[in-house]
Amino acid sequence: MRQDEVMQLLAGADDPGLFSAAEALTRQTFGTEIYLRGVIEFSNYCQNNCRYCGLRLANQNVHRYRMDVTDIVACVRLARELSLGTVVIQSGDDFTYSREDIGRIITEAKTDAGVAVTLSLGDRPESDFTYWRELGADRYLLKIETFDAALYAKARPGLTLADRLRRVEALREAGFEVGSGIITDLPGMTPEILAHDLLRLSDLDLDMLAVGPFVPHPETPYGQEPAGSILTAFRAMAILRLLNPLANIPSTSALNALRDGAREQGLTVGANVIMPSLTPETVSSDYAIYPGKNALRADARARVEATRQAIRRVGHEPSTAIGGSKRRCHHV
Repeated sequence: MRQDEVMQLLAGADDPGLFSAAEALTRQTFGTEIYLRGVIEFSNYCQNNCRYCGLRLANQNVHRYRMDVTDIVACVRLARELSLGTVVIQSGDDFTYSREDIGRIITEAKTDAGVAVTLSLGDRPESDFTYWRELGADRYLLKIETFDAALYAKARPGLTLADRLRRVEALREAGFEVGSGIITDLPGMTPEILAHDLLRLSDLDLDMLAVGPFVPHPETPYGQEPAGSILTAFRAMAILRLLNPLANIPSTSALNALRDGAREQGLTVGANVIMPSLTPETVSSDYAIYPGKNALRADARARVEATRQAIRRVGHEPSTAIGGSKRRCHHV
């Protein structure tokens, strides 16, 4: 698909055709199954100052928390109890946790709970990646947000696109299934940039690809910028599916932050993954990357059950499978 064709689809040239083609391709590859990943957001401390994120270091109005490793492991066990095949261990860039701390969580998850482990811990040293992979961690998520170097540098002060891309390659070399993603309608993004981003993200040939709309957080420099378009995000998801038939594509919580029910709708335009939060109710609302994140005030069991009901509402079936990379199986 050429950049001009992507831009036409992003502009709404053929929404019915785009969405039905993406849905048909998803069902052809994954059937009606939707993979569930239980997300454990164990710390909202972050050393970065990304202009779009409510967890940014300069935000003094967020209630910070860190979970003990023992409590994180308890959440991992709960995932197994709830028949979730994968846990996502996620935090801000918080180096208070040593690589051995994270290693303990991985070991417990693999030996005791028997779940797949996805890590989403930001810019850790490459030696940490290797260590965690050797302990059995399966996947790592590292979002790019945009492939436009100038827009990236503005949105993530002090950080560079080139360094982020190097880490994505290091993760691949360490043997992880690798996931990344972009933000649609990030302030300063043009249709040309978004089209280019979708093609560049696809060129990386990754195992998981995410796209979510920009959600403004009032305590950030981008707090007064307009929210992203849900329709643009849906178009981007569908285009990603057509470009990456075998990739795991989640329907993100950012969709629901903008409109209740949008996340389940995303399962009809190319997504095959959904990630309910297992973060304890006492702290989950503090993991406020954007307003509306973890808005459902319920315990983890209720959240997972609500997610399963949402999946069924749009004609799919919640899976209990680990949901590994079909792209990787295909390449073997």
